[in-house]
Amino acid sequence: MPGPMPTLANYTPPLEPYLSILHQDDDILVLDKQSGLLSVPGKDPSLWDCLEYRARQKWPTAGMCHRLDKDTSGVLVMALNKRAHGRIGSQFEHRQTTKSYIARVAGVIAEDAGLIDLPLATDWENKPRQRVDYDNGRPSQTEWTVLDREANATRVRLHPLTGRTHQLRVHMKAIGHVILGDVFYGDAETLAAADRLQLHAAELGFTHPTTGEFMTFVAPTPF
Repeated sequence: MPGPMPTLANYTPPLEPYLSILHQDDDILVLDKQSGLLSVPGKDPSLWDCLEYRARQKWPTAGMCHRLDKDTSGVLVMALNKRAHGRIGSQFEHRQTTKSYIARVAGVIAEDAGLIDLPLATDWENKPRQRVDYDNGRPSQTEWTVLDREANATRVRLHPLTGRTHQLRVHMKAIGHVILGDVFYGDAETLAAADRLQLHAAELGFTHPTTGEFMTFVAPTPF
């Protein structure tokens, strides 16, 4: 059974750096989101501080094209006008972007690479958690490759082929290797093994909405 539901009651978003900019032009803003910062405001008024709010202080028209979980760090793109938003949003919708994540997971994975193909659905009794659901779940696939093995942990590169909520977190737990520091899907031991969720959106590639050039942005992994 899952443990107590994590809460944002003591939400204290990181201030350093306040905003980490990887790229900016007339159409797009590419940021390196830090772990612990919401992508967009929460429902509670106290959860106003987020990446979107910070970006709009300097670029008032900035709009989210996609999101990262609060505890996930890494590359995130925002559009600075409606045309750019539509063109980039369409690429996410039709899986024309490329995504690569780095994670440290519990235990030693014996194989060098693999594909996780498990359908996912909302765990309604424990929302916002997700779960593997063969009857009602949506198709979900994640490719993984081992980068390094430690005494009791493995560093992996993850390529989500679909974009479900908490997909990487649930898929890694489902194969017996929960991501270290995961407050939703880990236990006391895996939480104690890291001071944050060890999941980082390391690379994001998409076609620029104006130039038509395919661009790949990289954010250094902080763990």
